Amino acid sequence: MKHTYLLAAAIGAPLLAHAQTAPTSAEAPAAAAATTNAAPASVLVTGSRIARAQLDGPSAVTVITGDEITRQGYKNVFDALNNQVQNSGFVQGADFGNTFTPSANTISLRGLGPNHTLVLLNGRRLADFPIAYEGTVNFTNLANIPSSIVERIEILSGGASAIYGSDAIAGVVNIILKKKAEGFDVNVKLGGTSRGGGAERRVQVTGGKQFDRLSTVFALEYSERNPIGAYQRDFMAERSGTPTNMLSRRDATVGRYIDPGATCGQLGDLFGGSVVNYASRTGNYCASNKVSPTYWSVQTENQSKNAFGSATYELDENTTLFADVLLGRNNTVNNTRGPSWTSNSLNNGYFLNQGTGHYEAWTRYISPEEMGGLSRYNRFWEDGAVAASLGARGIVPGTSWKWEAGYSASWYESKGKTPRALSNIDSFFLGPRLGTDASGVAIYAPDPARLATRVNPDEFGTITGYAESDDESWTHTVSASANGEVLQLPAGPLQLAVVAEAGRQGFTNAPDERINAGYFNLAPNTAVTAGTRNRYALGTEASIPLHKILTATLAGRYDRYEFAERDSGKFTYAGGLELRPTRELLVRANYATSFRAPDMNYIYKARGTGYYSSTTDHYRCGVTGQPLANCEFASYSPGADYVQYGSADLKPEQGKSYGAGIVWSPSTNFDASVDYWDIKIDDLVTNLSADQLLRDEAACRLGSLDIGSSLCADTISRITRYAANSPVRPGEIREIRVNPINAAQESSSGIDVSARYALRTTGWGTFTLRGNYSKTLTRRSKQFAGDTVRDELNSLTSSDWPDKLAASLNWNGGAWSSTVFATRYGKIPNSAQTDYLTPTTLVNASVVYRVNDRLTLSAIVNNLFDRIKHDTTGGWPNYAVGSYSPAGRTGWVELNYHFGG
Repeated sequence: MKHTYLLAAAIGAPLLAHAQTAPTSAEAPAAAAATTNAAPASVLVTGSRIARAQLDGPSAVTVITGDEITRQGYKNVFDALNNQVQNSGFVQGADFGNTFTPSANTISLRGLGPNHTLVLLNGRRLADFPIAYEGTVNFTNLANIPSSIVERIEILSGGASAIYGSDAIAGVVNIILKKKAEGFDVNVKLGGTSRGGGAERRVQVTGGKQFDRLSTVFALEYSERNPIGAYQRDFMAERSGTPTNMLSRRDATVGRYIDPGATCGQLGDLFGGSVVNYASRTGNYCASNKVSPTYWSVQTENQSKNAFGSATYELDENTTLFADVLLGRNNTVNNTRGPSWTSNSLNNGYFLNQGTGHYEAWTRYISPEEMGGLSRYNRFWEDGAVAASLGARGIVPGTSWKWEAGYSASWYESKGKTPRALSNIDSFFLGPRLGTDASGVAIYAPDPARLATRVNPDEFGTITGYAESDDESWTHTVSASANGEVLQLPAGPLQLAVVAEAGRQGFTNAPDERINAGYFNLAPNTAVTAGTRNRYALGTEASIPLHKILTATLAGRYDRYEFAERDSGKFTYAGGLELRPTRELLVRANYATSFRAPDMNYIYKARGTGYYSSTTDHYRCGVTGQPLANCEFASYSPGADYVQYGSADLKPEQGKSYGAGIVWSPSTNFDASVDYWDIKIDDLVTNLSADQLLRDEAACRLGSLDIGSSLCADTISRITRYAANSPVRPGEIREIRVNPINAAQESSSGIDVSARYALRTTGWGTFTLRGNYSKTLTRRSKQFAGDTVRDELNSLTSSDWPDKLAASLNWNGGAWSSTVFATRYGKIPNSAQTDYLTPTTLVNASVVYRVNDRLTLSAIVNNLFDRIKHDTTGGWPNYAVGSYSPAGRTGWVELNYHFGG
């Protein structure tokens, strides 16, 4: 059986590709092959199902080897992908902080969003992470793949729906696991940060054995990571500017705080002795500049357990059976919001104080010293994942045709525990409710001393509890594929590939049933969100030699989806040209159409809530006669709350991409490539623009539009405001109701450049220099067809990288080897969105010593110069959140020992 068959997947997965980035060791076999003139006889490249004689094809493919993941300082598979130059989009990862998905990590190729990158494992689809990214779009989690079993990762840029179907708009990531191993390896890795916190421990055991016709591989991995809190970094251990309101009484009738007097001094030792009596322009209250840093994880605590097993069996010389399974269990802990209480928060935030006869709003933050430690208010996630496949592949006797048939399945579950205040918390601080006044406002007769009294750990346990969620997703696929020669043309054989697939996927988001029962101090309006859909596909691909130096590739595929009592079909096609005037030079071009079936979260969402980062209240600006440039109601942050509902009427998003490039490989010591890419998405699914709704509302209410029109009626019904005479927040936006529509358009274009040079010396070993650079040339979007095109590339509201450069220098001198890896990140807007942060370069370094054939020792340092990207323009936390890490320098030592053959 040929080696290439061992790495195929259940849908005829691609196996090898041109290495734009290559191993850091001295010319590992996979990379060396990519730079020689002679290619393997049977190689499949990501983006194609046809075996080819050359590794380079009509579309650029980048390879990250398993060796690189360690040598370039990558912590895991996600870290390796996140640092690739093609990954230019800003995403909220596990360490972002207050996010919908703190136990997951994803990427955004070309800045087009995590839902437009197709992620495959051994060429097979994985189940979506069961919780939608930012509460809106589905994506694939990259957090549970053990790096020890990764042979390589291939990244295809541009549309590939004609080969893989839905989602492959910005590109395809194919993570290929090892299929052969001899003996056993034990790997131990320990490390931490030089600034404190974030210690890491990992143990990996991998191995395999060949039993005549049976080949087996296994891997076990256990890892732990300690958290990093904001209080552990001096530049954000305290909040500058206005401190956080820790305890206050606000007289809503007169609009001023009631001075707490000596209370702040009595509680002065809380939050690390930082509580003070703070004088604001509307009165005094107890405040602390350490509340936010105390309750903020900048790196989650994590415990991960993963296992992988694979087997192939040669039934006969023409047929091979295969099976593999990947199991993962991931436990994540973070803390992004402490226990705070506001009186009557489920209604209007204030109550009628029977003792004073005034409407009042009371606020209280509970400190770690009171509740028995910071961990009493941690959030927990327990994730489980399974990916499995089985099938058979082989050769049709007497022909060149290869075939494969298989079944694959993937399942993901995420169970969350979020601390919440219980429904009795109002009575704990205010005493029993005495009824309501004529306006429906709750009446209490509270004792002010209760607000100022410390809460003890036992009391804390009676007013808080954990709301538990259970979210699940799954996918099943049955597929069959074949490829081979059809006829002989003058310039070579015409090759054809065909594929048929059928699959079913689904998800369930189940919130805690006690929320609707009134157990927690939460609005009782949650609902189970669930849905399924079926998909079917037929596809074909042809490789046509037009001339001895010119080859064309054509592909077409039809996908059909059935969901929510309706169906939707989409045909996509692709074409490519490869011109090889000499053996050393390749000129290539490609064009492809692509699509994405509507996100299941968008289709089936029952009710979702959240808030905008900032909001402009156009109506209040208009009413008060303030121009937007200096309106006090413009761009306030955090913005308005929103409620989102799903829509079963969505259409598929449609993509187009094209590119052209040159690859020059004059020798085994040097190669270079330059590629241009251009991607466009139409009918992009997006939620209704809150800003447009607020603009229309202002026009309707102020008379520019007919308030009796259907547009005004719909717009005004979507925006709920507090009453104009409300004692608290009069006239302010309470919530905005939105739903997804097919309306937006987005496009991106740019260039990728890569080069490699190897210098081989007789006495000093081999030096290898590599570089990869990606620059976005255009990035445009618009919300609706009639809108003005928005220049996202030069917008101060876009946090995507406009360019990234990655370069490495590797030296291999026999028993010793070393790598220095540097990444330069382009400019991005500052937190205040008033100017740009300067480009920044981060450097990783590693040293490896091979003691003997069995024992290898390594030392790895990330962020060698301990650079933190400070940004104080938007205030605390004083760094570029989500774009740069606040961890600082991180180092590890690693030991690997090989047993057996």
